[in-house]
Amino acid sequence: MLKVTATMGADMKLRDVAAHARRVESLGYDMLSVPEAVHDGMLSSFAALSATTTLQVGTGVLVAFARSPMLAAQGAWDLQAFSGGRFQLGLGTQVKGNVVGRFGMPWSAPAARLRDYVGAVRACFETFQNGTPLDFRSESYTLNRMQPFFNPGPLDCPAPTIMMGAVGPIMTRTVGEVGDAIQTHPTNSEPRYLRDVTRPALEEGVKRAGRNLRIELVAGPLVATGATRAEVEEEIREARKSLVFTLSTPAYWPALEYHGWRHVGEALLACTREGRWQDMDALVTEEIQRTFVPAGTYDEIADVLRAQYDGIAERILFPVPRDPRNDAAARRAIERLRAR
Repeated sequence: MLKVTATMGADMKLRDVAAHARRVESLGYDMLSVPEAVHDGMLSSFAALSATTTLQVGTGVLVAFARSPMLAAQGAWDLQAFSGGRFQLGLGTQVKGNVVGRFGMPWSAPAARLRDYVGAVRACFETFQNGTPLDFRSESYTLNRMQPFFNPGPLDCPAPTIMMGAVGPIMTRTVGEVGDAIQTHPTNSEPRYLRDVTRPALEEGVKRAGRNLRIELVAGPLVATGATRAEVEEEIREARKSLVFTLSTPAYWPALEYHGWRHVGEALLACTREGRWQDMDALVTEEIQRTFVPAGTYDEIADVLRAQYDGIAERILFPVPRDPRNDAAARRAIERLRAR
């Protein structure tokens, strides 16, 4: 059984989120992953939770370093209370250029800082729930003041779980140390890489922290599917565009290196630096495409994904149909993915 998560466009306007969330819920998805890029992830999450009754909603992912851990904790606590336990706090680092230049916030070693951030959020949760004096001290954050007036008080449901975005081994181990779930990037969601690299790194982090749990792995491959073979081929072309561009960034090379394809990433990077954009597509072979882009019609895709991800991932991202006329076929595929 795979739990199934839907996504939404990063540029989706707040007024459109409710209708999208209702559609996602009607299709049988377990969760909606709400991005934070163009719009505020907390506001969009509230709109989605307001419009649904059973759908889980999570930020995928909130830009942690752009806001105080206390603000993230307060927002997550309110959304969890409002929804009766349907919210997951997803946190990620973004990149230094955006954190410093776009948000005007400090930057330091991202894995260590995010570890401190999650610790601070959990300390806030503990104070909210049990009235424990707030006293969190780390290299990155110190939180030691919480008057009763500002404490939102306990929940009637469990505290929000914390999902963390990660690509490289250091951040992946950090998720094992302090997180509940990991969201993988399309460039590191290939099942062999998840089995041989990501899972061991998570387990190393869990062991290092003396924890006893299995981190929920949310695989985020570029799934290409549709009602007909022609629609699948069109989705493959769109996924390929994203893959070609993304693999030109060294931060997204770990899975390329695992497969012995680092030279492809280096060639793509050289093209971007030299302005040879027209030469990039030819560098990504059909083998690379098939490795990173699972594909099949709605009648086929559930079997394709289960064969690859069962036993490796607990949850998988699955695209919402571009054409609502495909909703019935997508619903059947989602049912097969979720079947035991």
